[in-house]
Amino acid sequence: MGQTIAEKIISKHVGRDVKAGELVISKVDIAAVQDGTGPLTVQEFKKLGRDKLANPSRTILFIDHAAPSPRKELSNSHIVLREFAKEYGAILSDVGEGVCHQRLVESYVNPGEILVGADSHTCTSGALGVFATGMGSTDVAVAMALGKTWLKVPKTIKVEVNGKFGFGVYPKDLILHLIGEIGADGATYCALEFCGDTIDKMEMTDRFTLANMAVEAGAKAGLFKTDTKTFEYLSQRGRGDKFVAVEPDIDANYDRIVKIDASKIKPTVSCPHTVDNTKLASELSDVKVDQVFLGSCTNGRIEDLRIAAKILDGRKVKEGVRLLVSPASRDVFLQALKEGLIEIFVKAGASIVTSGCGCCVGVHAGILGDNEVCLSTQNRNFQGRLGNTNGFIYLCSPAVAAYSAILGHIACPSKMFNKAIV
Repeated sequence: MGQTIAEKIISKHVGRDVKAGELVISKVDIAAVQDGTGPLTVQEFKKLGRDKLANPSRTILFIDHAAPSPRKELSNSHIVLREFAKEYGAILSDVGEGVCHQRLVESYVNPGEILVGADSHTCTSGALGVFATGMGSTDVAVAMALGKTWLKVPKTIKVEVNGKFGFGVYPKDLILHLIGEIGADGATYCALEFCGDTIDKMEMTDRFTLANMAVEAGAKAGLFKTDTKTFEYLSQRGRGDKFVAVEPDIDANYDRIVKIDASKIKPTVSCPHTVDNTKLASELSDVKVDQVFLGSCTNGRIEDLRIAAKILDGRKVKEGVRLLVSPASRDVFLQALKEGLIEIFVKAGASIVTSGCGCCVGVHAGILGDNEVCLSTQNRNFQGRLGNTNGFIYLCSPAVAAYSAILGHIACPSKMFNKAIV
């Protein structure tokens, strides 16, 4: 019997063929933490009594969740990470450099590797053919110390997507549709392996969006085979020599197969307070928005900003609506400046937030007031996620976000071709 992508990558790191369901001890290529989980990881690492990291140059500490820090307690946590990086020779990605998941794909991970990160959306890197998964702070501390971890080889759900998206439909709509179909627990401790002609034609930025939200269906990883798009992306980032072919065997054994016709997907929104509570954007025109957030590790890349800027160019955000824009990394921010996108956003009435997680985690820079509604391109809308349990979060694509910011209520961007924005 052939192997899935997950089984192949883990087999390489274990040194023998493995299959779903096995408990294994595997080598780890990269270990990462962020400022929310990192201080505990540092504490647990020091309890192990190790005087060095297994691989300092591939141990990365990110300060992105509260960047810049809004409170002295968080500032002190940042000091812990900065001092640890200096003492042990780890890599530090400091305030303003960007969200850990964007930075990882930009600069650090390579096809065929295993990445463990103390953050649930570590699975983003799976779009590069990496077995990337989130773990607890203690598990990541052990990986940092020993260069290996234990895990159960996950079963794999094959997600086959064919066809062409209609106007105003994007990969974010696809992943929200999928989660709405299979449920927030529909892929618990499975890997989602994406394939089909729709996926083959997707640029890497779109694949990152899908991989990023695999965990919102309970998945351990979101995986893609590598191809010319992967090679081109790595080459642009100076890592073309790190490309390797990663793909499943033809006779791989899948737990189940989910088939989706991309032409039938419509602009989709996740409603409070669970990601699988999905409705069509066209059904939610009565939902007024107080705040719109464009950014996060899901949809803060340059391609996402271009989509929103095209809609916002020459237009104004509705009076009473706050539009926050946070490029996912410093590189994205600089590119957006060069292309004039930031000017478009500012002229439309947006506020630009430091590259990082922004309001997504509810630490600062966009906390909701009681009963306020935020329409966001982030990946999670749990109650209290934006810092207030009395707030309401709706998830959407950059196109829905931008169009809705102009109208002041949730709106379907496909209508832009049918009538003028009013």
